[in-house]
Amino acid sequence: MKIYYDKDANLDVIKGKKIAIIGYGSQGHAHANNLKESGFEVIVAEYPQGGENWSKAENAGHTVMMTADAVQAADIIMTLLPDEMQADIYREQIAPNIKPGSYLGFAHGFNIHYNQIVAAENINVFMVAPKGPGHTVRNEYLQGGGVPCLIAVEKDPSGDTKDVAMAYACGVGGGRSGIIETSFQEETETDLFGEQAVLCGGTTALVQAGFEVLVEAGYAPEMAYFECLHELKLIVDLLYEGGIANMRYSISNTAEFGDFTRGPRIITEETKDEMRQILSEIQNGEFAREWILETKANKPVLNALRRIGAEHPIEEVGDRLRGMMSWIGKNKLVDKSKN
Repeated sequence: MKIYYDKDANLDVIKGKKIAIIGYGSQGHAHANNLKESGFEVIVAEYPQGGENWSKAENAGHTVMMTADAVQAADIIMTLLPDEMQADIYREQIAPNIKPGSYLGFAHGFNIHYNQIVAAENINVFMVAPKGPGHTVRNEYLQGGGVPCLIAVEKDPSGDTKDVAMAYACGVGGGRSGIIETSFQEETETDLFGEQAVLCGGTTALVQAGFEVLVEAGYAPEMAYFECLHELKLIVDLLYEGGIANMRYSISNTAEFGDFTRGPRIITEETKDEMRQILSEIQNGEFAREWILETKANKPVLNALRRIGAEHPIEEVGDRLRGMMSWIGKNKLVDKSKN
């Protein structure tokens, strides 16, 4: 697998081209601001006019337009809307206004891979997917670094779409840490699996289960919170810094012995079988169908699960304890008033 860096990209391929960032959310604000500060011409598309995100983009110094106007004005269109919104907005506002030969970009392959968006043959289609949340993409760029990016090309009638993707990835900071070429299929399926089985679904279920077991056994909820959620960051930072071996080097011998001997009792072959089933549902489109139908019905299951999750005792305990630790709120990645 080849890894590209800033030195491998030709930024001139997009200098002089207007880049429309469709959606000024988590990824959108990061892409727009990083690209602008990298010297590219950026416009932002938001809705409704004068809405919260529209104002945030204007306050950051961007020209903000409605989507149709931004698409007409741009040469490169980066779609950074939530997955469930992209297909309708593409059909209604992007497809009727996009110029032949334009470059249509995505930060996640869901809608292309599952054929929710099928671009015309005269449209170049590429992906630049930073491997981190938008707030991290922005923060790392401001610190002089960057989040590694994946790139992929789906359609290339102009013959230079990979070069455009490389330059764009460098513009958001990816060339500082590394750019890896993949495919829309590989990115989509591995990304969904990671989110569901490990990073989000697996982790939150494990944290909540551990909290519940300790509380049910009579331990103080505050102690359960510290042991099962708060200290997770300390372990993840060690993993992030140097992998599993680095984490095991840093923890106590007692913790390491418990890791080796008890961990496999939590993540069993039965757990791996369930992971394989989740991967199969991603590969055969079952999860995509379920999610698309859920969004068309106005997300009744997701809304109910959000409410139930927000009412879990770990949230009340955590909110109270975090209020005692003022340093957590300093230099926070997520500031809802700005991004």
